[in-house]
Amino acid sequence: MNKAEYNPLEIEQKWQKVWSEVGIYEPDTEKSQKPFYNLMMFPYPSAEGLHVGNMYAFCGSDIYGRYQRMKGNDVFEPIGLDGFGIHSENFALKIGEHPADLSKRTEANFYKQLHMIGNGYAWSHKLETYDPAYYHWTQWIFIELFKAGLAYKGKATVNWCPHCLTVLADEQAVKQVTSDQEPVTRNVCERCGTEVERKDLSQWFFRITSYAQRLLENLDKLDWSEKVKVAQRNWIGKSEGAKVMFQSDIEDNCLIEVFTTRPDTIFGVTFLVLAPEHPLVTRIINKANGPLQQEIRQYVDYSLKKTEDERLETKIEAKNRVKTEVLQSKSGVFSGFYAINPLNKKKVPIYIADYVLMSYGTGAVMGVPAHDQRDWEFAKKYELDIIQVIEPTEGQKGDISQGAFTEEGRLVNSGQFNGLTTEDGIQSIIKYINKNQIGTPFATWHLRDWTISRQRYWGPPIPMIYCEKCAKEGKSWFAVSGTPAVNALKLGYLRSRGQRSVVNLHGAQVDRNSKTAPLQAASPRMDLDWDSAGWYPVPQEDLPVELPNIKNFKPTGTGVSPLAQDKDFVNVKCPGCGFAAKRETDVSDTFLDSAWYFLRYPSQSQKSKVKSQKLPWDAEITKKWLPVDMYVGGAEHAVLHLLYSRFLTMALYDLGLVEFEEPFSKFRVNGLLIKDGAKMSKSKGNVVNPDDYIAKFGADTLRCYLMFCGRFREGGDFRDTGIEGMHRFLRRVWRLVQENSKFKIQNSKVEPEDLRMMHKTIKKVTEDIESLDYNTAIAALMEWVNFLEGKVSKVSKESNASKVSFEEAKTLLLLLAPFAPYMTEELYQKFFGNSKSEARNSKQTQNSKFRSIHKQLWPEYEEDKIKSDITLLIVQVNGKMREKIEVKVDLSQEEAERTVLALPKVAKYLENAKYRTVYVPGKIINFVTLLH
Repeated sequence: MNKAEYNPLEIEQKWQKVWSEVGIYEPDTEKSQKPFYNLMMFPYPSAEGLHVGNMYAFCGSDIYGRYQRMKGNDVFEPIGLDGFGIHSENFALKIGEHPADLSKRTEANFYKQLHMIGNGYAWSHKLETYDPAYYHWTQWIFIELFKAGLAYKGKATVNWCPHCLTVLADEQAVKQVTSDQEPVTRNVCERCGTEVERKDLSQWFFRITSYAQRLLENLDKLDWSEKVKVAQRNWIGKSEGAKVMFQSDIEDNCLIEVFTTRPDTIFGVTFLVLAPEHPLVTRIINKANGPLQQEIRQYVDYSLKKTEDERLETKIEAKNRVKTEVLQSKSGVFSGFYAINPLNKKKVPIYIADYVLMSYGTGAVMGVPAHDQRDWEFAKKYELDIIQVIEPTEGQKGDISQGAFTEEGRLVNSGQFNGLTTEDGIQSIIKYINKNQIGTPFATWHLRDWTISRQRYWGPPIPMIYCEKCAKEGKSWFAVSGTPAVNALKLGYLRSRGQRSVVNLHGAQVDRNSKTAPLQAASPRMDLDWDSAGWYPVPQEDLPVELPNIKNFKPTGTGVSPLAQDKDFVNVKCPGCGFAAKRETDVSDTFLDSAWYFLRYPSQSQKSKVKSQKLPWDAEITKKWLPVDMYVGGAEHAVLHLLYSRFLTMALYDLGLVEFEEPFSKFRVNGLLIKDGAKMSKSKGNVVNPDDYIAKFGADTLRCYLMFCGRFREGGDFRDTGIEGMHRFLRRVWRLVQENSKFKIQNSKVEPEDLRMMHKTIKKVTEDIESLDYNTAIAALMEWVNFLEGKVSKVSKESNASKVSFEEAKTLLLLLAPFAPYMTEELYQKFFGNSKSEARNSKQTQNSKFRSIHKQLWPEYEEDKIKSDITLLIVQVNGKMREKIEVKVDLSQEEAERTVLALPKVAKYLENAKYRTVYVPGKIINFVTLLH
């Protein structure tokens, strides 16, 4: 046998070609019996290509997929590119290249890199979000949501990035703390870091809030990283409490609806506060006179220029940083009006203050200064009453002269509710106000509807058409002959899709178990809360609405997309009346592209198309492969991508388009990689290009080292000295197998200690891969290689016997295969690939003589063989360890004493001493000296 030197580049190119020709990573998506969907979040194809941090995540996901394949599963591991969006467009503008041309160039580079690293992708299923064949169905999904009442257009105050010149979803406006002497939190664009502005614009939204409760409840069922579930719970942000009605003197019969999470404190209300944008504030301004009117208007105008974060950080006593002197010490302004507390009938003043947000609850809060610190500061400033209604229990302090008492306790000064605990008081008061029709139980949410519109170029055009003629006549897709009709899902629409749950989005109900349940005639919900007149979805036969190739794709900054300048694109016929109409010129958020790509993959094949052109996926294939069995990705997508994907899957489930409501059965977060102790960044010049290391050391070395850097779920520190050490390790494995290649007798006897070490390693590597602790799995393999090398060194060079057994060498390669796929394939084919007696994985490629190591069965360990008759005995004198010694497990106390007392290190402590012995067989022996 030729003992060639380890040449990784030659080996890797060879096996890339063979694997591609044989198609070992291409499962039959229709006939697979044990489907396992292994998925890594697909990448955004940056111009710089994949960096080593990307490779870290992709390799970690691939290792798990390779392991599952060797466990006998039909593993489907697809790949694609998330290429639409502002990142690509901004870079195209920077270098003066059209994003379509840029994408094709970056696509080629990304796929080349992903081939090189050796991941087991099903390449025939690759997809790109900017391919019209893909965004055809992105647009189709938008239309389905529109017809279901889950997509609507409305005017709202939205996040606007003045640099990217587009709207941002709430999730894309991230908090950043300034480094000033007095730190201030501000909202910035998650892409470019520019401070976000607030603008009133007409936008398309998805009703994700309709799914808030289910999105929250289902988290308990998911096998996901806990920190991701916590992040989603916090973002959904459910607050339970009650809405209480306060009668005001602003107008006759004018009720102010107040939301509170602490109805137990309602007897302590001494003022109400309205958000500056509350609808009643306009009426207050109109009714106010003279200086008060001017003061209120001035305060409101100033408040609305501030971000929500700035408003929440308002310090009651601190001077606001404004030029107008009259506002310098103001945190609120008296309205001149009063309200009546419905429980104790006391009259309380109404204030307007910017620390109250219209986006939370009802935009009106009750001021309870004794039990809320902000209210306490407000009351002190404006000399308002502070009435304690919760007293502390034993051991608590409750001096409200120094600040609010915010803990739970017992109710006082609360009429019939005195003496109740906080918990009982909340429930009793909610029950009382509900019974007396002065309030209701209520929950509010941090989650807001998903802003889907983007005023940019590089994205799927939103497939909607607006007809001014129909709008004037009150016609829309939801109307028949100009009158509201049964939601033009229109009886048949819901029937044909067989809704699975009782829904009431449109005032119409559909029974879970009946596909033909009659719908009650009702206007769609969206007709009730937005003006749908004039709007029509693009007819299905006209999809996709292709993105026109325009030269000037620079964002306008006016709130209108660059597509508006292309008259050929904009001007169309109305699907309703046939007269002149105009297309929507906004494009959809790139997060819509990635919210469903996992549904498309199994049906996306170069060899076969989706059987039904009415759906973006084959129903039977989707049923077989979905939901995703293992999903891996970054924690930065905990709210955005994962929440949107969950919402969309639930909506599709409700429409009868898929048979599951959660897309990812199991999700694990990959950690972040740093370089030499510092975060990688272009400015620091420490971004690692994986291509350089693959060229120098080979992909196997890079893969193994990346996984050895630290726990996969926590990340690691990339250092050049470390990768050199990993390369030496793989060369040792190469030599170990090459130089001990006389595996003549396949079932040759393996010594008990050798067998114990092998099964111990199998167990460790298996358990560590299951938990994604790849670093310790590789460490276990290193330990075993050290053991095998030590065994080899004891064998006489003249001996013709095999130094490492057939079983040991083969098992070593099988365990190393997910980490170093190229090298292990090469060695396996040289020494084991033609063995007739080896166990075959039934999932091997049919009609192929090539038997890849990556389709061999994963080694199984036996607990009995891990046990050893030798153990490490700890020797103590008076409880202090003095020696460690290997002994037989069943050593008697008499034999143990005799053996240990012969050790000089122990004997010197017991010389001429009397003692008693404490012996735990196989673990510890302790000599306790006795006093004379």
